Order: sequence, then C-alpha cells, then structure tokens
Amino acid sequence: MQNDDANDNHLAGMLLVAMPGMPDPRFDRSVVFLCAHSSEGAMGIIVNQIAPNVAFESIIEQLGIEARADAAAIKVHVGGPVESSRGFVLHSADYVHENTLMIDESFALTATVDVLRAIAGGEGPKQKVFALGYAGWAPGQLDAEIQKNGWLIAPPDASVVFEVDDADKWAAALRKIGVDPSLLSSTAGHA
Repeated sequence: MQNDDANDNHLAGMLLVAMPGMPDPRFDRSVVFLCAHSSEGAMGIIVNQIAPNVAFESIIEQLGIEARADAAAIKVHVGGPVESSRGFVLHSADYVHENTLMIDESFALTATVDVLRAIAGGEGPKQKVFALGYAGWAPGQLDAEIQKNGWLIAPPDASVVFEVDDADKWAAALRKIGVDPSLLSSTAGHA
C-alpha cells in the first residue's frame, strides 16, 4: 500500500468497529473514533468503554478544579491503553481552544486542563466523551489490522459517539453500515 499526501489522514474522523474475535481483549466489542491516521501511525479514542471506579468529580478535584453539581453525571471512559493516566476530551466542534485538534467540521479533540475547567464550569462543549488514555497504532499497523478483518470502518456519527448508551454503541455503529451484529462470526476468512 502506497502512502502519499493525498491519502494521509484518510481515515481520521471515521469509526473503527471491532470485529468479533478481536485478538486484543482490550478492544473487544469496542468502537474507536479515529482522531488521526497517517503514514506516521494512527490515534483514536474508544468511546464505549466506561472506566470502572473512576469519577469525573474525583479527577477534577485532584486538579484543584471546582465543579458544578451536574459534574457527577459525566462518565469517564477508557480511551485506550496508551497514556492511560492522561485525559482526552473528544467533543463537538462548538468548543475550540488554542490547543484543540479540529478533526473535521463536527468533531474535535482537546487534551488540556482548560477543557476540564470549562466542562466543570458548564462552559465546555455541548457533546463530549471524556476518556483516560488513547488507542495508538504504529505506521502501517492499523492498516494491517483492517486487512486482517480486525476492524470494520463506519462513517462518523455524532449520535453514536455522544448519545447512544455505551453498552449499545457497538451494535449501533454496525447497524450504521448495514451489518446485523447477530450475524457476525468470530472467525473470518478471505475469499
């Protein structure tokens, strides 16, 4: 597969949907929003795995940020196995800070304490997924995993990322591309 400038970042903004039988248990039934994809590698945020026993209020309290009462409703996700103690906010494009990565016209990513202050103060992005860590791939690694039927690619969908219940996001992402989750096999082959 050739990498050229025209193809650089071609999967950014897409959803990766783990196939049944994903060999890495950390990605079992996961939905990953792909924030960057280039010849240098790929980076994304898992949007459907909740971090057990981690509260948003506790995180911002450790940072010395005072929270509004509704901060308790903000879930903390496991964004992936890389830098698992670092916070990332995948969010709607209505919030832009100088360190915000604009992924496309609808999605952005911010990984600074400023976005946490804004969220805690009720001034952050309207839609958001707060995650600890991210999923990362070395150059060519994600392409190889896709070729080996490890992932399906779905178009970006704000309702799947931000609104659907976390337990239902995997099936919802599959349905967006016309796949019935009940018909998927955990074994894959090549014709």
